[in-house]
Amino acid sequence: MVNNLKQGFFGIGIQNGKTPENLGVLWRSAQNMGASFIFTIGNRYAKQACDTHKATGAMPYFHYETFEDFFNNLPKGAMLVGVELDEKAVQLETFTHPRRCVYLLGAEDHGMSKLAIEKSHHLVKFKSELSLNVSVAGSIIMYDRQAKFNF
Repeated sequence: MVNNLKQGFFGIGIQNGKTPENLGVLWRSAQNMGASFIFTIGNRYAKQACDTHKATGAMPYFHYETFEDFFNNLPKGAMLVGVELDEKAVQLETFTHPRRCVYLLGAEDHGMSKLAIEKSHHLVKFKSELSLNVSVAGSIIMYDRQAKFNF
């Protein structure tokens, strides 16, 4: 019997994504890296060429109008991990990923909302002076998770 609490899961999404291309690239990476679900907060996902694997048809996709709606619907027992250049954020290299979590990325131009930063159970950042493309940042987070866990 598989113990899902030990095995874990993760979802990944973007708050107020800037471009549909970034979403499509992130979804493609999410499908390849084993995400359980994908989501958006604010701007809606639009089908476009970068999602060549059609991830939104292969895994659950959720859309939330507001951060509050999203936060109130986090999976039971899941930790919210914000990816943000913030003084309270820990370096990804030393971060221990929760087994059951949801990763939230902000748009490149505005980042995560203040409320999202405050409500995150964990904040992580990269050793980078400047912000990264949101789909690249999400892919790095998922790769780091995969590399550190021995499922």
